[in-house]
Amino acid sequence: MIPQTDPRANYLAHQAEIDAAIAQVLMAGRYILGEPVAAFEREFAAYLGVGHAIGVASGTDALHLALRACGVGPGSHVFTVSHTAVATVAAIELAGATPVLVDIEPATFTMDPQRLEDALKRAAAGGRGARRGAIIPVHLYGHPADMAAILEIGRRYDLWVIEDCAQSHGAAIEGRKTGAFGDMAAFSFYPTKNLGALGDGGAVVTSDDELADRARLLREYGWRERYVSALPGLNSRLDTLQAAILRVKLRYLDAENERRRALARLYTELLQETDLRLPIERPGVRHVYHQYVVRSGRRDALQARLRERGIGTLIHYPVPVHRQPAYAGRLPFAGELPHTEAAAAEILSLPMFAELSDDQVRAVAAACAG
Repeated sequence: MIPQTDPRANYLAHQAEIDAAIAQVLMAGRYILGEPVAAFEREFAAYLGVGHAIGVASGTDALHLALRACGVGPGSHVFTVSHTAVATVAAIELAGATPVLVDIEPATFTMDPQRLEDALKRAAAGGRGARRGAIIPVHLYGHPADMAAILEIGRRYDLWVIEDCAQSHGAAIEGRKTGAFGDMAAFSFYPTKNLGALGDGGAVVTSDDELADRARLLREYGWRERYVSALPGLNSRLDTLQAAILRVKLRYLDAENERRRALARLYTELLQETDLRLPIERPGVRHVYHQYVVRSGRRDALQARLRERGIGTLIHYPVPVHRQPAYAGRLPFAGELPHTEAAAAEILSLPMFAELSDDQVRAVAAACAG
């Protein structure tokens, strides 16, 4: 069997250090926030090149709290994509705002700036939300969205830009890491991420001191002093044990991303002669291959053939948000979403994790070739 992903393999790769970090937290006796969380926040902010990182309970909470820290809520429109994990849209609705879905670029699966511009023109003509809104570009599969174009549009329309970095830990544009471009950004540390905890976790990041202060208040009941809420908040704290684990794993993130990139190069070399459409890397971009996603007009048959040969695959994501039962018919979206719907019918995520061997990639490629 070749699994599509294997978080246990990553734990085993760092088992001694992780076990020691867990034992240290257990012996210290403080299990909520504390120095391990503060240390991880400092180290992760320094890694990204931003002023602040605020550890929270999940990636969904990170997006929700970033929106609330910016004052985005009822009466706000938030422009994002339908080809994403449903968490992106769930977080917008948790903040009380209205998601507006736009189409993607077919080559990168990320937000199409031209479709975003079209959506904003329509929204302006129809009377935009009464409250300042936002744009959430999703850096999907480890490939950054076109941040230069999106930031320029955001400035012109006076919208916050909040990056969804749940799949782009360590990805970069011209050497600058994702998470450092927008007003704020949100990360997930779900166990299968490039930087994954051994449970749930997330972080809000920003270089704006005021926004960081609001996010810290919001994650713990709005407390500036214990038991006294300065503003209405909630309970969304990064677990101390998870922070200790993430401190260990952060030290290896760049090396593991380079391994993913090497595996992707091998896949691309071996699959050149197939009829699959392979991932691309926009010039100036450092793709970190959270997923290696191919496209096929015979996707279901390919997936079945790989399954028969003991090769795990997944579809990220089989149903666009605007077609899902919870959202169908009630979310506004900017005209048709042809590239989103075409992608959902063709995409397949091949095995991809840092501990995957070259021989396993060769076996997957051979099975793809028939």
